[in-house]
Amino acid sequence: MNKAYHEIVSSLSENTKLIVVSKKRSLEEIMSYYEAGVRDFGENRADDLIKKAQVLPKDIRWHFIGHLQRNKVAKVLPYVTLIHSVESKDLLQVIEKEAQKLNKTIPVLIQFNLAEESTKTGLMEEQAFQFVKEALSFEHLNVRGIMTMGPHVEDEKEIEKIFKQAHQLLQELQKNFGSEHFTELSMGMSSDWKIALQHGSTMLRIGTILFE
Repeated sequence: MNKAYHEIVSSLSENTKLIVVSKKRSLEEIMSYYEAGVRDFGENRADDLIKKAQVLPKDIRWHFIGHLQRNKVAKVLPYVTLIHSVESKDLLQVIEKEAQKLNKTIPVLIQFNLAEESTKTGLMEEQAFQFVKEALSFEHLNVRGIMTMGPHVEDEKEIEKIFKQAHQLLQELQKNFGSEHFTELSMGMSSDWKIALQHGSTMLRIGTILFE
């Protein structure tokens, strides 16, 4: 385990969690963190998640953190612990349909593109309330919170602005729809995790700095 891992873990409270982003990592690299006690790993490609889940220890909790194609949903659901990236009604409908077939309830986060960057997917803030109403109407989905990414900039004040906005949005959704549905705020990556923790993140998605 490198220095970054120990720094991150020592910064976590009992309400925050590290998800080791294992995309493009070998089985040996993943197992090095598993043997250190990590059980939460994140993948952004459905096929990679499935391949790894089939051969790695069964008690790993797999988080899907990328854009989930609708034609991959049925294959992913048997393995996934939490989908971080739900951002369309069409995807909600497919997850509901496939979860019903499995007789499972699938925990999900709703993804927001608060930085409004064209290279990222996610809802705008003004879409939040209508989308949440729709998401909560599905019997086999368990809405657990929201996910966002900080802007791809050097200016920490700009990053902080987006993370503050995400935390305020979470609080608004808790107030309007019940805190039992909105316990998780997934934000913070290798370059901005410290800022994310300062503004209420409960899930850090970190890869790069853990494998340097």
